[in-house]
Amino acid sequence: MEMSARAKRMQRYNKMRKQPALNLISLMDIFTILVFFLLVTSSSSQQLPNTKDLRLPTSTAKKVPEETLVIMVTDKDILVQGRSVASLSSIQKSESKLIEELKKELDYQTSSSQQLSVDSQSKKQGLAVTIMGDENIPFDILSRILTTCRQANYTKIAFAANQKAKS
Repeated sequence: MEMSARAKRMQRYNKMRKQPALNLISLMDIFTILVFFLLVTSSSSQQLPNTKDLRLPTSTAKKVPEETLVIMVTDKDILVQGRSVASLSSIQKSESKLIEELKKELDYQTSSSQQLSVDSQSKKQGLAVTIMGDENIPFDILSRILTTCRQANYTKIAFAANQKAKS
């Protein structure tokens, strides 16, 4: 049996109205590129650890901090890379200008870091460290930390601070 003219028109119309299938390969390529882009750009910025125990001082800085070893000084402890090294009460009782526990940890960090042990020129110039301390740290404690850092050949010392907004 032959199709009527109306049936043929309806068949042609329905063929033209069909939606094309979604091409998933192109979509996956776009998302893969997007994921790689986000991974590369997010790893280029350094963020200092955020603790609620510290109230950083405010400063105006024009230079972005480099990624270095981080020493945090809370109201109770001294932490190196998030690990507790010494308590402030024992440091205040001590008469020594050098903090032995901190010196041992800094020496360990120097020896375990592959980047620092390979580059002998950076050893001569001194290594970099960032000190994050509460704005109310006693100067005596800060002075002992600085002396210990110098003894361990960490002479490029930076202090972390909150950046003040430009008015």
